[in-house]
Amino acid sequence: MLSFKDSNIYIEGQGIVRSDLVMNEGKFTSFNAKEGITLLNHLLIVPGFIDEHMHGANGSDVMDANLNSIHNIATSICKDGVTSFLPTTMTMEKEKIILALKTIEEFKKNQKEGASILGVHLEGPFISKDYKGAQDEKFIEKPTIKAIKEYLDSVPNLIKIITLAYEECDEDVVPYLVNQGIIVSIGHSGCSNDLLKKGFNQGISLSTHTFNAMKGIHHRDIGIPGCVMLHDNVNAELICDLYHVSADAITLLYKMKGKDHLILITDSMEARFLNDGLYHLGGQEVYVKNHTARLKDNTLAGSILNMNQALANVKKTLGINLTSAIDMGSINPARNLKIDQQKGSIALGKDADFVIIDENFNVYATFVNGKLAYQGGQYEK
Repeated sequence: MLSFKDSNIYIEGQGIVRSDLVMNEGKFTSFNAKEGITLLNHLLIVPGFIDEHMHGANGSDVMDANLNSIHNIATSICKDGVTSFLPTTMTMEKEKIILALKTIEEFKKNQKEGASILGVHLEGPFISKDYKGAQDEKFIEKPTIKAIKEYLDSVPNLIKIITLAYEECDEDVVPYLVNQGIIVSIGHSGCSNDLLKKGFNQGISLSTHTFNAMKGIHHRDIGIPGCVMLHDNVNAELICDLYHVSADAITLLYKMKGKDHLILITDSMEARFLNDGLYHLGGQEVYVKNHTARLKDNTLAGSILNMNQALANVKKTLGINLTSAIDMGSINPARNLKIDQQKGSIALGKDADFVIIDENFNVYATFVNGKLAYQGGQYEK
């Protein structure tokens, strides 16, 4: 059992209040403690962050298809306050993608430490060649049910999100995926506004790293970002490193979608936490310099963003309060993934995933299922 006493805590439905917090067997169990740790006055307990779209960190890539790499990623990202995540694949040979999926599945079954793996985000190979971004064009596949089933059947119940170019899809693909409980996300796509409306009606409910690698806004065709903004039931991922998307575009998206439909992601690659230099993403060389990761042709290739920095950036950019920023990295992705009854906020009965931070989002400690996963400084009186 772990208890905190008379500390600042962001409790679901109450905001940041002075309270106790008790955890037992990996769950939040009470707001009344006989004794416990009292936080330093400038610190607070907030829900653990959920990164639903990330490719690597600390020198490891999801596509390494290596248990040690997945372990390194899962433990490293706790530095950011991330308590759960979706390892995200890249467009590579089918055999390499399936091997990476099976490796993640094996690690998840036996995971003992680090941020919890919630499943996988399959980003590629079902994308548009015209909007491939940093994905390798020669391995792009047409999104048919037969092609997609190969991946789904290789790791039953593991894939939670699939990014695809809707304009490339067979008519029956999106209804099939929705029926399978998969979140379908529009991304790496040149889909027109008129066609995407049909896709949203069929069940597309997410936009992959909104604004990036997709057809943009024009006054005669508002493109994918415009269509996303006009559909209230569609959530929007956002890389808030202030390089992928400008402050004004972030503000526009926020004003149109509101705070409840924005999901902060890192889209990080293996250079997260590391210095400038040459790295790799999905088998391609990536050059990290001046806070960005780029291919040789200068195409942005993921990010080196930390999740707590994304939250700090969005708070400063939008001038919103602390809890609104936190929601974009906790309860919003939990709702998107339909796990908000278990994760995403501090409420009785939910998993005891939480972070101790200051008002600048510096991380002092990260707890996963009530167990200390990372400590970055003194947090108790």
